[in-house]
Amino acid sequence: RPVFPTASGRAVFFARPYLPGAELPDEDFPYVLNTGRVAHQWHTLTRTGKIAKLNRLDPGPFVEIHPQDARALGIAEGDRVEVASRRGRAVLPAVLTDRVRPGDCFAPFHWNDLFGADLSVNAVTSDAVDPISFQPGFKFCAVSLTGLGAPPTTTAETATGSRATARAAEGEVLVLWASQTGTAEEAAALAVRRLTDGGRTARPIDMAGHPPDALPRTADLLFVTSTFGDGEAPDNGARFWEALSAPGAPRLEGVRYAVLALGDSSYHDFCGHGRRLDERLAELGARRLVPRADCEPEYEESAGRWLDRVLAALSPQRQTAGPGKLAGPAARAASAAPAAPRTARPAEAPPVVARLTGNRLLSLAGATKEVRGFTFDTRESGTPLDYRAGDALGVRPVNCPDLVAEWLSVTGLSPGTPVDLPGPGTVELGEALLRHLDITAITPALLRLVAERTGDRTPRQLPRPDDKGELARWAWGRQAVDVVAEFAVRATAAEWAGVLGRLRPRLYSISSSPLTDPGLVRLTVSVVRYEGRRGHRRKGVASGFLADAAQDSQVQVRVRRSAHFRPPADPATRMVMVGPGTGIAPFLGFLEERRALGHPGANWLFFGERRRATDFSYREELEELRRDSTLTRLDTAFSRDQRAKVYVQDRMREHGARLWSWLQEGAHFYVCGDASRMARDVDRALRDIAVVHGGLTREAADAYVAGLAADRRYVRDVY
Repeated sequence: RPVFPTASGRAVFFARPYLPGAELPDEDFPYVLNTGRVAHQWHTLTRTGKIAKLNRLDPGPFVEIHPQDARALGIAEGDRVEVASRRGRAVLPAVLTDRVRPGDCFAPFHWNDLFGADLSVNAVTSDAVDPISFQPGFKFCAVSLTGLGAPPTTTAETATGSRATARAAEGEVLVLWASQTGTAEEAAALAVRRLTDGGRTARPIDMAGHPPDALPRTADLLFVTSTFGDGEAPDNGARFWEALSAPGAPRLEGVRYAVLALGDSSYHDFCGHGRRLDERLAELGARRLVPRADCEPEYEESAGRWLDRVLAALSPQRQTAGPGKLAGPAARAASAAPAAPRTARPAEAPPVVARLTGNRLLSLAGATKEVRGFTFDTRESGTPLDYRAGDALGVRPVNCPDLVAEWLSVTGLSPGTPVDLPGPGTVELGEALLRHLDITAITPALLRLVAERTGDRTPRQLPRPDDKGELARWAWGRQAVDVVAEFAVRATAAEWAGVLGRLRPRLYSISSSPLTDPGLVRLTVSVVRYEGRRGHRRKGVASGFLADAAQDSQVQVRVRRSAHFRPPADPATRMVMVGPGTGIAPFLGFLEERRALGHPGANWLFFGERRRATDFSYREELEELRRDSTLTRLDTAFSRDQRAKVYVQDRMREHGARLWSWLQEGAHFYVCGDASRMARDVDRALRDIAVVHGGLTREAADAYVAGLAADRRYVRDVY
């Protein structure tokens, strides 16, 4: 087939816009402004501001500036920026993003001065038209950018010393969010919508870069946060939590707040960060509007009830002595009012039934792990599977039939016994154990039931907040059925259904790009298999389900979109990826995507495993990516191939000077894999490199890494 004379054989288009000499950048006007329409805004003459759906998407004018340029100019997100050319000026709020290249900026041309002073970009750009078609010429021109600081504050805000991010009108509700995968960000947006529909003025605020001393006294604060890793704050909430938990944190008397915590009870420190955030705010003198709500991954119902209580507590006639409680006529009015609509997620990708067409064993003979690559074909599904590189795929498994039979034998119950479950309604116990209940996880509710029925103190004492590791140690090698058998517990089918968790989809990072084949999606999964305490063979619910499924089995899957874990938008931006073990998964998709798009940016991968001979997953694919220059550099760490163990963080330190150089040139830094150890070690190595090769102090290195995260140049997908 014909190929182009490039390393990849693909064509590369290099845009060369025409600019008259008078429009080229110089010392006075060193930046290039590009303008145009954006998808959610109308042409200048038809822009009315009256279309609510459009206003929610892009409600005002803006100028996009690369974070590198913004730092050099001292411009922060939301600051007013003067965009001036040789013919005029506009003053627009700043949006910091790598969608534009360093040295460039972009502003939509939909607004004119009818919407406010100095908003017309046409005052800056050329008004030349084509002499034949009379269409406007290119809206490019050289400009200067000058930060004018944050928009003016009110007298009350100036008196309290609040910063731009914390400005709030009297009675406004600020919804501060911290999110690792986008779920808490999504929940915060839904909360704002619900509050707005309830007649309140509300807006969401990213915790990144918004310190506690900037919290306003004129607004009510709602905190929506997930828990990351081993009870830690999500990346964009880490600096906020560090300042809030410091000994010198500001007092918050007079501040009213409520916390919505998101988590997963299958993890030992369920909603741990939300719980600690709630407790710390109270310690600093803030007053709870309503009690904290701890939500499972299906958070809509719990969040809806929490918002009901929040709206009631925000009522002007609330009882001042009891946060979140109404008295007298207000209480009667609230009870008589129709129930507000429950919080619902925005339209997300619907579930798709896919065929499991590929089940490739990646581990070689002698490996101590079983790692497999799975391929799903969605082309026969009536609903297309719409995903992007960096997204995750939720796999809905069914429990192992042998484990279901063991459960029925140990409990002495009939599979035909009816049980009522939220969602599916009344189903037979056997069907509930197979498709709807998590019959492997040892939950606190299960341990409480065991303690109540047996009188044994051990199960009751295990879920201790002060020693969350004790339960993990005790549960090692056990599943729920082992606990039931060990303590010889008897209960009804309804009681078991009440203490077992719901069988939820398992999320796996997608290992492919739709640009390669939109009908196929690939996963990389480490299969869990072990021998239990009672000698039974055990396996992971989803990993075992996929590994043992027959060829062409039908599996229900759903895309879980990633908020920020994406390859760089700028084709020339460098990319550093740290993905040991199955953490390599999303980076295969990243590299496929950059190759398909012809992006010239350099790509560096750190991969680690136990042994090169048995555990080098995707070796051939990576070598091919190296040959076609998509993968610029590959550094591996096989920990058991030498006496002293070597990990990816050690390779980072070995090449610290070059890694620092890449970061200084604007590289994005990605991490995927284990949260409890690897992610912490890599983060520590990154800070060490900033100290050793960047010459920074420890405090400055911490601030530098935090700045990378705030600019979305340091992004993690860890679990």
